[in-house]
Amino acid sequence: MNTHRNARLGLAGRHELVKTCEAEGQRAAARRFGVSPATANKWFSRWQAARKADQRTLACLHDRASRPRRSPNQLAADEQARICKVREDTGWGPRLIAGVVGRPHSTVSRTLERGGCSRRPKPAREPANRYEWPCPGDLLHMDIKRYARFSVPGHAVTGDRSVVSRGAGWEYSHSVVDDHSRLAYAEVLDSQDAGAVLAFTERALAFFEAHGIVAKRLMTDNAWAYTRSRKLARLLRKKKIKHKLIRPRRPQTNGKVERFHQTMAREWGYGLLYASSEHRLRALPYWLDYYNEQRPHSALGGASPISRVHNLSGQDN
Repeated sequence: MNTHRNARLGLAGRHELVKTCEAEGQRAAARRFGVSPATANKWFSRWQAARKADQRTLACLHDRASRPRRSPNQLAADEQARICKVREDTGWGPRLIAGVVGRPHSTVSRTLERGGCSRRPKPAREPANRYEWPCPGDLLHMDIKRYARFSVPGHAVTGDRSVVSRGAGWEYSHSVVDDHSRLAYAEVLDSQDAGAVLAFTERALAFFEAHGIVAKRLMTDNAWAYTRSRKLARLLRKKKIKHKLIRPRRPQTNGKVERFHQTMAREWGYGLLYASSEHRLRALPYWLDYYNEQRPHSALGGASPISRVHNLSGQDN
């Protein structure tokens, strides 16, 4: 039920009001419910004029629309259709259309809204293609996200927007996430060039191997450091890891590491207040341990990533 924000009575109160009007009269009911006699008369008149079906559902006691029954000054239907046709053919906004049809901007705007074409419909989104490889190591996702360095606390800490760490530069979070277990490894480095990517990949693979995960495939985007690095290609061949690339301009394919970066930024990068980026860097290993071993993951039914990793004790052959 849509009730006017200044209404004294809700639906149940109006029902009690009309019943009191029937039993004791309108003035007595108005005094009892703290409304004016005119208000009591309005609701009692609507109640008496309503059909039995509307009385049973209390439909007659709902607020009515304030829209007038007639709008004699409204544009003719053919003129409204003409305005909507210009919108459909050109995609222009109300101001440009107003210059073509010779009508005020406000009139054109209301006409487009009335015709349901004031905004272009959004393109239909593709259905989500959710997948999960059956075993840890079947597919690793790798990506990079940059963070600004800062040497003094910014306005998030001090509230003073005049304090800026000018020229501090950027640092880059390199991350790898296992598709099945969501176990993650990340480092913050000074560069995102091929050398940094190669060194990080070696350490990341060693991290997963230490957890009993032998990588079979590695998915990245089409960045130069991933696609043109011969040393990286040689490393992956040596490890018998297939390098998979996402379709250009299609980051959803690498969605698990993209989602990890969102969580990382929200909970570690920007979720806490740091005195400097160096302090933020020192906090990363502790947050990663929490993410892998304690933080509940919705895609894992509330379990942590480490719960899906096999052979933790190294006893399986």
